[in-house]
Amino acid sequence: MIHQEELHIATRGRGTDDVTGQVQAVLSEAEITVGTCNVFVAHTSASLVVTENADPQVRRDLEAWLSRAVPDGDPLFRHTAEGPDDMPAHVRAALLETSVTLPVSRGRLALGTWQGLFLFEHRLAPHTRRLIVTVVGA
Repeated sequence: MIHQEELHIATRGRGTDDVTGQVQAVLSEAEITVGTCNVFVAHTSASLVVTENADPQVRRDLEAWLSRAVPDGDPLFRHTAEGPDDMPAHVRAALLETSVTLPVSRGRLALGTWQGLFLFEHRLAPHTRRLIVTVVGA
């Protein structure tokens, strides 16, 4: 069985949004017990990350590291059509994942105890991001 849905996630600007529950809801609608769930973010300045879901300091530290590694307004970048965070957002998305495939077991995402799936917004301004969730299984 194959099931696909689109989710539209409104971000608050740069940072992470936990999308585990929304993806699990799509999985529940698919009514499969075993298989895989692929999530794709259809944007070039946002990404997906599976990381710690208990302590928000982990996600803040990841953002701090990305800010140091790929700073806004770096004169290295020529692509600044949408502002000083434009090209850094593209680099951040290229460094992280735009597609994540997760196992499904007993009708649930088979994540580890402290794992969650997060949409990582790399632009400073809020955006609405489109996620395509495809579930394959039995």
